[in-house]
Amino acid sequence: MSDFKFDARRWSRPQRITLVATAVLFVSLFLPWFTYNYGFGTISVDGLWHGWMYVTLLVSLAVIVYLVARAGFVPMPFELPVAEDRLLLVGTGINVVLTVLAFAFKPGGIGLSGIGWGFGAIVGLVAAIVAALPYALPEIQARRAASRPASPPSDPPPPGGPGPTA
Repeated sequence: MSDFKFDARRWSRPQRITLVATAVLFVSLFLPWFTYNYGFGTISVDGLWHGWMYVTLLVSLAVIVYLVARAGFVPMPFELPVAEDRLLLVGTGINVVLTVLAFAFKPGGIGLSGIGWGFGAIVGLVAAIVAALPYALPEIQARRAASRPASPPSDPPPPGGPGPTA
């Protein structure tokens, strides 16, 4: 196995964006996500209030550890079963889906329960989306390009130009 020698220059721009945004998402899980003002004070819960957000915590940690290892090992001490971009797309995609669900389903239901979003929920939602964008946008663009029908080749005009119309 090769020695670990950290070099941040080994990260591509999408990897840097994903790393920073995923780290922000990770930290946001410990900030207030939902708040309730009961007159004499305010109570809040963090992003882990929804049990499924522990999956986001673990996936975020895995993405961060993978990208730090990527900057430190050349070559990597293990081989991935899928392409790196696909792996990061899946990981950040899971985080986006779970974060959007946690943002949408406030404690007390969707109605007017007096429970509002805290700072951490907004930061976490934005960070999850930003972390996924560098891998999701190229994938979306490639799928759109593949789904467009190719324009049929146009027949060349006959020699001498179009004939008289009758």
